[in-house]
This record gives sequence, C-alpha cells and structure tokens, in this order.
Amino acid sequence: MEFINPIANTYINDYSQATPSYLKQMYEATLTSHKHGHLQSSWHQGGFLSFMSKLMRPLYILEIGTFTGFSTLCLAEGLIENGQIHTIELRAEDANTASEYFKHSPHAVKIKSHIGDAKEIIPTLTPIWDLVFIDADKTGYIDYYNLVLPRLAKNGLVIVDNVLFHGDVLEENIAGKSAKAIQAFNEYLQKDDNTEHTILTIRDGLTLIRKK
Repeated sequence: MEFINPIANTYINDYSQATPSYLKQMYEATLTSHKHGHLQSSWHQGGFLSFMSKLMRPLYILEIGTFTGFSTLCLAEGLIENGQIHTIELRAEDANTASEYFKHSPHAVKIKSHIGDAKEIIPTLTPIWDLVFIDADKTGYIDYYNLVLPRLAKNGLVIVDNVLFHGDVLEENIAGKSAKAIQAFNEYLQKDDNTEHTILTIRDGLTLIRKK
C-alpha cells in the first residue's frame, strides 16, 4: 500500500539532500543484489535518520537490525568525536556484508557490530543510549522497547520503523504474524504513561518516542 503518491516520493528524493552521498553505491547494490533488498531503509528515510542524528549529536546510539549497514552509516553521521554506535544483526551474512562497508566508511572506528539475538545482547551493553533505532523482527518490538527504555538518556529518542506495516494495520481484520505484532506494539505504546510518541508517515511509518 502506497501512503504517498509515487510522484511525490520521487520529488521528495530529488529535493532532499540530507542522505550522505557516498552511500549511494552501497544503497543501490543492496537494492539490486540482495534478495530482501526491499527491507533496506529508503534513501529519504536514511536522510531523515542522518538529519535527526546530526541534530541530537549523540554519544551513544543503539541500532537493532543492521541489515547491510545503510541505516547504521546514516545514523553515525551525527556522532560526536568519541561517540559510538552499537548495531545488532541476527543474520551473520548480512552483518558481515555490513562490516565490509563499515571498514571503508569515515565512521569505521565508531561502529561496534554485534551478531546474534538482540534480546540476549542488549542486556550485556552498558551505555546510556541517546538515540535508538528499532528495525528488526516485528514480533520482538515490545521486548526491544522494554529493554532499551531503562537505559534511554533523559533527553533520548527512540525511532521505530515499519509501524504502519505496508498498511496492513489499517485493515479491519489484521492478518499475518508481523502485522499483528506491529498492531500489538502500537497499542502497547498507546497505553504507556511513561513516554510520549508521534507517528510520521515516512516510508512504512516511523514512530518517535521520548520519556516524559
């Protein structure tokens, strides 16, 4: 389901320039050669992540769901001099592909890659997170949210991807495991009095969350 007219999407891409231009080659390579290339953040969404990171100037970023590393490198753009981004990927093949891109990026020393189950890895990480990006398996969203919230900085921000899940959450009878999980997360967040949030209709829906 298209939430924005495709012509408008093209226009937005043509007249937005926050996405780091050096990432174009890797972005296109993932789209054309990866069998799940559609899972990659869109070019414009990458620019949004980069823009938000530059505004916040974080010391520590956590990304749950590396894929091939495009969103990681966009987020890394705003890190302060001694900052770090920790990124977690379940699939070793994708994590290894991302690591190769990281090695040749301007942010190589700032990126800490982790391979495995995020639910097991997150509790072992000690930083207080200034910025968190959740874009992994949808059935884990509530768990990820509850794991990161206690370690979110006072003025920290959580960005959650795919909260409209291709429009499936708009259906009267929601079908599919992932769509049902996203709807459950959206309802869970709506009832949480500890945070406030807003949903943006960027690509497949992004929710921005902050502690009250």
